[in-house]
Amino acid sequence: MAYPSNFGDWQGRLKAMHDADYPGGVVVDPTPITAGEEITILYNGLLAKNGADQVYLHIGFGDSRNWKNVTDLKMSRTGWGWVKTIEMPAQSRFNFCFRDSAHNWDNNNGLNWSFEIHDGRLPEFEKGRK
Repeated sequence: MAYPSNFGDWQGRLKAMHDADYPGGVVVDPTPITAGEEITILYNGLLAKNGADQVYLHIGFGDSRNWKNVTDLKMSRTGWGWVKTIEMPAQSRFNFCFRDSAHNWDNNNGLNWSFEIHDGRLPEFEKGRK
């Protein structure tokens, strides 16, 4: 199944995500994030710039101050940065940061990254606009 992207197909998508040069070197595609769909995270931040030999995506769900289902996912190195594609569960928020194999962290200056996960339904006020 092809998932929507703001950046195009796979190889072109990674290049476009890299070229977008988002703050902190983190690009999430697609946004908004919808439960049950895959998202791709491209990382070119501090750890990548400092030559990390491996980067892990450290994720959790729910309240941004009290993560649930916390786990580390190994990212893949590409010519455009470190990348990981994951399917979003039906949760309220997706929270993440990064670490390398030496346990150096990039947590967005303590703020981490956090996105709302939508259920795919249009809000009531949007239904009349279509």
